[in-house]
Amino acid sequence: MPNDQEFADEFWDSIRSDMTAMIGTRKLHPKPMTAQFDGDRRTIYFFTASDTELASGAAAPTDATLVYASKGHDLFATVQGTLQVDNDRVLIDRLWNRFVAAWFEGGKDDPKLCLLRFDPGQAEIWKDASSIVAGAKMFLGLGDPKEDYKDSVATVSLS
Repeated sequence: MPNDQEFADEFWDSIRSDMTAMIGTRKLHPKPMTAQFDGDRRTIYFFTASDTELASGAAAPTDATLVYASKGHDLFATVQGTLQVDNDRVLIDRLWNRFVAAWFEGGKDDPKLCLLRFDPGQAEIWKDASSIVAGAKMFLGLGDPKEDYKDSVATVSLS
C-alpha cells in the first residue's frame, strides 16, 4: 500500500515532466497553462499576460484550483492552493526560456508580462488502477473493483 509521500512524489515528478496543468479560481474556470519550476521548490509558476482575467483575478492572493492529468493518463490530481501575481525580476530571469519568450514580443521587459505563483496545499491524487489483471478479474467476475482501487487514491499535503 503506497503512502502519502509516494503519491506526492509521483505528482511532483509527473507535473515537472509534463509541465501542463489547468489553473482557475473560484470565479474563473480552469485554463490550460504551462507550469514553470524554480529548482526543487514546491511552488508552481505560470507566465501569462497582465491583461488576462487570470492575472487580474490573482492581483491579490486568491484561492485557486489546479487540475492535472499526466500525458499517459496514469496520474490525475486536483490541488487546492493560493494563486497570486509574483513579478519578482530575479525569479522571472531564472524561469525565462525560449518557449515563454515566444509569447512576449518585448521579452522580459514586455509591459504585459505577468508571472503567477501557485502555492499548493491539499491535493487529491488518483493513480490509474487499470491493468490487464484488473480487467481480467472484472471480466471473470472475480474480486471487487472498488477494493482493488482503494490504494490508488490519496488526499495529501503538497505544501
